[in-house]
Order: sequence, then structure tokens, then C-alpha cells
Amino acid sequence: MNYKFWQRKKDATKKKKTKTREWVDAIVFAVVAATIIRVFFIEAYTIPSGSMERSLLIGDFLFVSKVNYGARIPMTPVAFPFAHHTMPLTTSTKAYWDGVQWKYHRLPGLSEIKRNDVVVFNFPEGDTVAVENQSDSYYNMVRNMGREQVRSNFTIVDRPVDKRENFIKRCIAISGDVIAMSNGVATVNGKQEPLKNTGMMPYRISFKTTDFNINALTELGFETGAMQQVVGDPSSYVANASPEMVDKLKTLDFIKSVTLSPDPAGPEQGGVFPHDPNRVWNRDNFGPIKVPSKGWTVKIDSLTMPLYYRAIRTYEGNKVEKKEGVWYINDKVATNYTFKMNYYWMMGDNRHNSADSRYWGFVPEDHIVGKALFIWMSWDSNGSFLNKIRWSRLFRGID
Repeated sequence: MNYKFWQRKKDATKKKKTKTREWVDAIVFAVVAATIIRVFFIEAYTIPSGSMERSLLIGDFLFVSKVNYGARIPMTPVAFPFAHHTMPLTTSTKAYWDGVQWKYHRLPGLSEIKRNDVVVFNFPEGDTVAVENQSDSYYNMVRNMGREQVRSNFTIVDRPVDKRENFIKRCIAISGDVIAMSNGVATVNGKQEPLKNTGMMPYRISFKTTDFNINALTELGFETGAMQQVVGDPSSYVANASPEMVDKLKTLDFIKSVTLSPDPAGPEQGGVFPHDPNRVWNRDNFGPIKVPSKGWTVKIDSLTMPLYYRAIRTYEGNKVEKKEGVWYINDKVATNYTFKMNYYWMMGDNRHNSADSRYWGFVPEDHIVGKALFIWMSWDSNGSFLNKIRWSRLFRGID
């Protein structure tokens, strides 16, 4: 006797899933699973520019961990799967709905951000974008052209924090540090922070003779076509190189000397952070600047406000005004301000080819995406056939 006759009858009433339904269920499950992995665990990124050479090369594909610093809860939860801020095949159609915005929260992580970590973050000045010229910062365009001209000539869109462009740089200074740079050498808390062996800076190379083997430089990684001859000295050139390349270069018998060639002290065309006419700074000579930390109280005056105005107003969401020489925060006279978040100072390893904190300032903690872990693929578009893959870079860790 079958004691489970009712169960067989119940099963018989079930409708068998169609092939279409099975495919839909599988796709939905895959999308949900992949989204959870990307948001809370690990995500793939591509290096689009040379700002981190030679640490990271154009065409490197890497995995970025969300676990190390703690996964950030989505701040714009309603979004099209696998699209960042713009729908595929469009230039301005939003891939998200900003009608729902959640406050910044982050899950516990394995560690805090440390100096020299390679970090992925949302571009701090990416809150406002000129759609037709997204390679330039909107605020830089306003400084050069004026707000009205930019607004009249370009389509302007606003983006929430987690939908701003992703950048990758090295964290040179953490919250509470004092960062400065003199003659191309960074100092943190008064101690020199040497450039990584894979980092790049311009060097003046003097040759003993104009008759030398140019291929020897190419083999060391120099882009000989980009070398610039020093005016008035046919035997000297300026070239971008890493400390490791320079050490090898000095061993060649036709090299007379190799010296660092930073920008001399003085103002930089276009300006650097904080774009204050009273600070005559450039990319190789600036500071000192204290990086804000949560709970740190800064005195409000004409000296500090150019440095911290944007952090106080834009990143921490306060109303900031100056009336008759007096600063007001949220309609109250302000003589000091206590920060609510930690901040970081990010710089590219390719120091003269990097738009970084030297130009737009601090990176708030709510903009942090994750820590770069390792390169899983590296594609050289200039290579030929099998040489298009940089085999030696596959599964290489990022230091």
C-alpha cells in the first residue's frame, strides 16, 4: 500500500517549466549572484590611462577587493545591472534612478587604508560632468572658461557619489597626515616618501657622446620618441623614467649623468589644488597640507578655507557662506569646524601624467570603492599576435 498517495497526486498537478521560463530563471539568478559579488566582494576593472605607469599599464585588467576596506552599501540602489553611470551605446542616458538615495554606510573591513595602498575610488569632482567633454573636470573647465560659458556650451549632468567615474591611484597620505612636495619628492609628516621603483618622473640624461646605441634605451623601457632634447645642449635629453630604469641606465658606458628634473618652484599654468592665488604651488612643489580626519577640528579663517571649503560644503553637506568677511556654516557664525569623515591624498605613480589630489584635493572615505589586488589579464593593443598578451603580468599582485 502506498502511504504517500496524496503526495503523488500533488506532484502531478505541478506544471512543468517551459524552456523559456528555465532560461529566464537562470539569467535572473546569474544577474543577482553577479551583482552581489560585484557589490560586496570583488569586481573587475580596466586601466584606461597611463597615470599609474609603470606599476599599472594601459590594458591591465585587475580585480579590486570590496572586502579589504569593507563593502560600501549601494548609495543609489536602483540601477541597471553591470552599467556604471551611463547606459551602453549612449552618452548621457542614466543607468540609474536617483529618486532613491541611501546614506553612506560601509560594512566592517579587514583593514584600514594604509599609505602606499593602490586604491579605486569615485572621482571627487565627478559630481558635475560636461557630457561632451568628460575627459576634463567640470570645475577645471569653469575656472578656465567661466560657469556661464560652460553651462551654455555643454550638456551638464549631476551624479551621485557611487555613480561618479572610477579612478585608481596610490594613497600617499592617510587622514591626519601632513603632505608636502618639494622638487618632485613627496614628504609625509616631515619624512620623505620615495617614489616606487615602478613610478615615473622626468630625468635629465646627459650622454658622453651623441653617437650612442638608442636601442639600449628602448630595451630598458624608455620611450625614445618622447625624449625631449635640452635647449642649448645637444647631448642632453629629458625622459620619463622609473628609479629602477635610472639605476640600469647609469651602468651604460655612454651615460655621463642622470638627474631628477622636476618643475622649478613657481605657479603652474592652470593651477593646482586649492587654486588659491596666495599659494604659489605646482605639481612638484606644494604644501604642507593636513589631510582631514574624522573628529579633527580646524580653525576657520582665510588661510584654511581655500583648503577645506569643498570638503566642508560639498562632501559633508553643509551650507557655507562668507558675509562681510565672516564665515557662516549652516547660517551660524563659524570659527572652527569638526570633520565627520576621514579623507585621503591620492597620487598617480606616473607623476607628470596624472590628474590626482594635486589638482582636485582630498578623497572622502565615502568615495572609496576598494583595494586593487592583482592583474588577471594584460592586453597590449600595440603588440602583434600572441605578443598582444603581456604574459609576464598575468596574475601579478599589485604593490
